[in-house]
Amino acid sequence: MARVVVDVMLKPEILDPQGQAIAGACERLGFSGISEVRQGKRFEVEVEGEADEAKVDEVRRMAETLLANPVIEDFSVRVE
Repeated sequence: MARVVVDVMLKPEILDPQGQAIAGACERLGFSGISEVRQGKRFEVEVEGEADEAKVDEVRRMAETLLANPVIEDFSVRVE
């Protein structure tokens, strides 16, 4: 088994209210030097056998159609 990881983040131009709330909480809780927080999602996909190029491409297609909204989110795919 191999693991392919998909990280999904809001595009930089999209407002991230959850990230802003976390950044505000950091300041109130005494964590200094935090200028911005962006919240995202991580998906770990177990594939059978080796994570060859075809399987990684399959996970990439899955991310494009199911895991991420390409209008407002960017994603990256990597083998872990």
